[in-house]
Amino acid sequence: MFSTAALLGVFLPLLTVATMLVSVVVIRRLHQPDRQWGAVARSRLVLGIPWGSVLVIGFVCGVYLFVQDGITAFDDPVTIPYRAYSYFYPLGMLTASLSHAGPSHLIGNLSGAIVVAPIAEYAWGHYPNGRDEHTTDSWYTNPWVRALVIFPLAVVGITILTSLFALGPVIGFSGVVFAFAAFALVHYPIVTIVGVLGVQGVLLTLYRALQNPIGVYVAESSPPSAPSWAGIAIQGHALGFFIGLVLGIALLRKRGLRPDPFRLWLAILLYGFAQGLWQLYWFGSENTYILFQGPGVLIVTTLALVVTLAVAAPQSLIVPQRLERILARGSRKRPESPLDRSLEIARADGDRATPPRLERISELATGARSRGSTWLWNVDPRRTASVIVLLVLAILAGMAIPLNLFVLDDATASSDAAVEIEDYTIQYAESAENELTAPIRVGPLEDAVSIESSGVIVASEQRQLWLEAVPAQRLSFTGNESVVVGGPGWRETVHVERTGWEPVGNDTVYQVELWADGDEPQLAHESNSSRADVRIDNRTVTLTAENGAFDLEVESLETETVETTAIPEDGASATAGGLTFDRDDETIYASSNGTRIAVASKETYN
Repeated sequence: MFSTAALLGVFLPLLTVATMLVSVVVIRRLHQPDRQWGAVARSRLVLGIPWGSVLVIGFVCGVYLFVQDGITAFDDPVTIPYRAYSYFYPLGMLTASLSHAGPSHLIGNLSGAIVVAPIAEYAWGHYPNGRDEHTTDSWYTNPWVRALVIFPLAVVGITILTSLFALGPVIGFSGVVFAFAAFALVHYPIVTIVGVLGVQGVLLTLYRALQNPIGVYVAESSPPSAPSWAGIAIQGHALGFFIGLVLGIALLRKRGLRPDPFRLWLAILLYGFAQGLWQLYWFGSENTYILFQGPGVLIVTTLALVVTLAVAAPQSLIVPQRLERILARGSRKRPESPLDRSLEIARADGDRATPPRLERISELATGARSRGSTWLWNVDPRRTASVIVLLVLAILAGMAIPLNLFVLDDATASSDAAVEIEDYTIQYAESAENELTAPIRVGPLEDAVSIESSGVIVASEQRQLWLEAVPAQRLSFTGNESVVVGGPGWRETVHVERTGWEPVGNDTVYQVELWADGDEPQLAHESNSSRADVRIDNRTVTLTAENGAFDLEVESLETETVETTAIPEDGASATAGGLTFDRDDETIYASSNGTRIAVASKETYN
């Protein structure tokens, strides 16, 4: 007997799909363009299908399922060995841009790729010399080779570039998605921006609705975490975007095409803001993050102008000719001649370059008078903007090289409680120096980039890997976490658990245990003692953690004597230093001479 919820879970997705199909059929009957969609697609793509994009998306899914072992645990893939830690760890460099941190990360990137990759492939085209399936000048112009070999290989090459020159241990296909988007934007700005701002959202909404037609959500607290923008590899996104720009501009130049400047400028501006390219940030102290929002917006605005000039500007002076004559008169103190006025009238059509003969007449007539401002006449805005684009790409790539030269000198455990699995060392540490910043902690940057990490640390000398896998703040909220390590063909899970007691008005006293599957838990960390902010009969109570146990330490302020007892079991009591302690559920009370007061409670987790 099926329940109502189960029936709705099956019926609603089917109804949603049917409604979408009916909508498409009806709109297709109403919309009668000069060329059908299929004909437009077949004009540049083999059978109208973006085969290269399909292969690439399938390959990314294959990496998630079979390399990261997502087929065994879709919600918990192996991620640690598939990040771009160092040039001395080739596996991470080759797989980082094809791997993902989890299902939501994968779906988010694939939804973007589904939108922009086909547009980029359509712009590049399977038929570079016109649609003719039977006539090819070379293997390079063969449409099937371009669809099934060249385009996928080019994308794989971009994934390697975005890994080699990404800043930090990145993971994810998003840098390549940004490259697709930039390539598509310079060819079809409006179609691309509509796809990114509209179609991608529709796809994600449909996916979630089909996956979970009716969701029940309960308001609950969330663990302390960094702002959403602080988890974005902004440099990796920008790197991919500029790689796509350079490739797109190169193809436009080769084909002698220039898109509409206004559409291009608007599309790049909207894309940069919508996709968060303005979110420049850096790390402060004590889990503080600094967002440079104003400078970021300025950079994106400038980027839109520079890219538009690089793609669509004419190869002529961008400074108005009247301003040029004013500057020339100011420098030479010489009146304008009648010939100058005639030449100005002749050049009135600003959309066309000055005819060569007229330019030569101007040169002979003005002579030395015009030489003082020739630097303005010689400015080529398109070439200048192109050089700026290349320079920015070089800076984005170059800043990652020092960090990616990371070499882990020592992965030896700092305590006997560390878990060793193959070449991995998993341990819990607090205020540990973040080893990933070692390559750039030199000279004046030594203090500026020194970052401390607390939590579960995973390290491997063989893989040149160092990672704060579980931050201490998150563990203090959840109480237990797991870390998956492994490699191609294998995976192992390490568990971490925190237990603690909170003295009234002071910091929590806690212990952390680590263990691998099949092993017994072992003590990995004990915090400092902490005193409750109460006094009973001129006595204080301090909680301590030692050798895997929690104790109550009573100090008499009159005699300065100290006595200790273990925290009693639920419903039991204990005595120390003239105080009686009894435990009621998760709260410990101290009593003396008729006075009873709570001194500590067990730490709770979500």
